Amino acid sequence: MSQVTELTFLEQLAKRSKLPVPEYAVAPLERRRIKALFDRWNKAVIKADVLAGKRGKGGLVRVCGDPARAQNDISEILHSHIHGRQPRAAYLVQFIPAELEIYTAVTYNSSFLGPSLTISLHGGVDIETVEEKYKRTIPVDVYKGLDAYQASQVLSSLKCPKKLISPFSRCLVDFWDFFISSGMKMCEINPWRITPGGNIFACDFKGILDESNFKTRTLEIAFPEYPENATPFEEEMRELASSSHQGQIHVSSLSGNSILPILFGGGSSTIIIETLLNHGGDPIFLSDFGGNPSYERMHSAASACFRHHLSHASLLLILGGKANNTMIDITFQAVSNALREHFEEYGPVYIPVVIGRGGPRLAKGMSAIKETLETLGLPYVIFGHDTPVTMVAEYAANLSKGFSATRKK
Repeated sequence: MSQVTELTFLEQLAKRSKLPVPEYAVAPLERRRIKALFDRWNKAVIKADVLAGKRGKGGLVRVCGDPARAQNDISEILHSHIHGRQPRAAYLVQFIPAELEIYTAVTYNSSFLGPSLTISLHGGVDIETVEEKYKRTIPVDVYKGLDAYQASQVLSSLKCPKKLISPFSRCLVDFWDFFISSGMKMCEINPWRITPGGNIFACDFKGILDESNFKTRTLEIAFPEYPENATPFEEEMRELASSSHQGQIHVSSLSGNSILPILFGGGSSTIIIETLLNHGGDPIFLSDFGGNPSYERMHSAASACFRHHLSHASLLLILGGKANNTMIDITFQAVSNALREHFEEYGPVYIPVVIGRGGPRLAKGMSAIKETLETLGLPYVIFGHDTPVTMVAEYAANLSKGFSATRKK
């Protein structure tokens, strides 16, 4: 799973995308260069290039109007950490004064069994708090694509200012074209900033490339290396991932302590984690066990997850979108057996379990894990394949918070 940060996008992909972006510069920068940038921009946004979300709330995105202060901000950002991760670089982006901030995301949606576009005119760092009535999510035909009329209809329903509908609709078409032509699983711009004069800029980008999609190979991206503080758990999972090429074994620590997420499905995994974070779920790590892993690989991965994290978790989440070729009965049987064996070796743990999945041999897989949970005396909730993973993740986050509060009493 290859994550594309805003800086990687600006440096390597922006020119191919036709998306309007602000000017930027990467530190280290000489004082006179910084002063020249401030003379032209008036203000700058100083950001960390780091593989972690919530940079703004973590203090790694700062608006600066003083070139003398900029060097201090750059140094502080470079020596900061977020979710246990250290930035590899700091960079300056032209500050865009905005009359309107818009959120957009394109991803593969389990409800539509295909790609979808989400738009909100209430973009920015607090997009997770925006009520659903201020958002629109529509399916996009993978063959026909998104057209300007379709985009304008959505913007009109959100009561977008009429003068902006036509130019921003064209930007949305370019956004979709970039998503589908680059082999992305998910990409998000939050926010688009629209100036009082009507100029449009894509001011923050993040995406995930589908490494199995041949289109990604034509991009020829040179992914930067990020500083790592690998935990023993991550090291063990990396060894397991490199032991075979059958199935995806990917885990990245998030330094959370509540939800133990056994996730499937690449882009779905990232969306699930974002939803958990947005609703205070505090996931322990990001995981992806898709690609039809064998019983042995899935059993080893689940055993490692339980051995390192089950004792202090407040909820076990087993969740993914609707699979195409992953055998649900094999992966769920592997997880079930790993859980039984963990209880036999380390003793019982009382923890709620939330499950959601779809795909081949689903009923057999659900029966296996249901029997195990009932035998072990664990409370559980099972969602069907027609329930969006975001709704399941939100439910899990709220249940985890409630269970943690009850346990503390």
